[in-house]
Amino acid sequence: MRKTSGALALLLGLLALARATAQITVRPLHSIVRDTFYLLRPDRVFDGEQMQEGWQVLVHNHLIEAAGPAGSIKAPSGAIVMDLKGMTLLPGLIEGHSHLFLHPYNEVSWNDQVLKESRAERLARATVHARKTLLAGFTTTRDLGTEGAGYDDVGLKQAIEKGVIAGPHMLVATRAIVATGSYGPKELSFDVESPVKGAAEADGMDGLIKEVRTQIGKGADLIKIYADYRWGLNKKAAPTFTVEEMKKAVEVAASAGRLVVVHAATAEGMRRAIQAGVGTIEHGDGGTQEIFALMKEKGIALCPTLAAGDAVEQYGGWRKGVDPEPERIKKKRQSFKEALASGVTICMGGDIGVYTHGDNAREMEMMVDYGMKPLDVLRSATSVNADVFRIGDVVGRVKAGLLADLVVVEGNPVSNISLIRRVKWVMKEGVFY
Repeated sequence: MRKTSGALALLLGLLALARATAQITVRPLHSIVRDTFYLLRPDRVFDGEQMQEGWQVLVHNHLIEAAGPAGSIKAPSGAIVMDLKGMTLLPGLIEGHSHLFLHPYNEVSWNDQVLKESRAERLARATVHARKTLLAGFTTTRDLGTEGAGYDDVGLKQAIEKGVIAGPHMLVATRAIVATGSYGPKELSFDVESPVKGAAEADGMDGLIKEVRTQIGKGADLIKIYADYRWGLNKKAAPTFTVEEMKKAVEVAASAGRLVVVHAATAEGMRRAIQAGVGTIEHGDGGTQEIFALMKEKGIALCPTLAAGDAVEQYGGWRKGVDPEPERIKKKRQSFKEALASGVTICMGGDIGVYTHGDNAREMEMMVDYGMKPLDVLRSATSVNADVFRIGDVVGRVKAGLLADLVVVEGNPVSNISLIRRVKWVMKEGVFY
């Protein structure tokens, strides 16, 4: 075995990446044979479920070869040894709710992004956002709607898989599905049809069946439905689809092996989604003890997206840490507290795109601030998300046979969750970034 310092080992890793670049541009990373072994020796390893002291990890090409106590790992001659003193090694983090085709609303409003930014600009931005996501330690992201950019998320995902650009593994929802008349943009006069829709409109059994199948045919990994939206009287959030409509969408998606995820902010929207048998509920602001108990009973996970509402309130003038918390924030704290108490499965996903890409750790910090234990937050961002999204046989844990998607951070994020931001390096499929 060759032993080297962390800095030199990283340089060697980057040189290995440079040598592989020509191949990466021709075929997917998983088909590249580098025949390189790395023995990683951090102070501790978070394996996706527990923090393990004194563990080592052996990486061979794009897979984790072995992981466990130092004495149990036998590296072959010629393996590159990386001593990572004072550091924690974790599975690549998984962002559960992103919009790579959006950028912060205090830069450009949602309406203007959808209506005034060209598809070329939006795709260029998404390329930058994908790289920032990866470099922040998030090697997988669930992207829940292009918001007017059609099926461009499918193309972005393919470009990443082919090695054309750097970015995380992507699970894509393409256009999302809304009830006619409920969604935006609505900047024009009511008698002028908007030239661009933020999502796909579909109604009734036949309409939903066709739209779900269309999106699957275009490359959707999952189906996103808006169970409610701000289209009630006085612009209050109100349900959009009936239980029967959503059940049909779930049935059609399931026949092709797809989960349905649902945007729901009202108790009634959440109740209908639960009755329909969806996979996850996003936001869940209006959740109650009863609703969360039903979710737990049915095995439906909650993706609370704490950071998005926090960001929107600040865009509206709230000075966090100075002004009293707005009513919306107080209610969100309470609903999240009830969700924790209920034992419902909680995913990590911040609705990033509403705020800056690469700042994904903001959601993790807020989950701790709102009452979740740091170790549980780390689980949510790795093994929990992987299992809920049905990719646990590929990523989400430091385990032999899974992809070598790893992140190394300085210090111990269990003692201070913000240390998850102090990324030393990121490895995706055995390649250093």
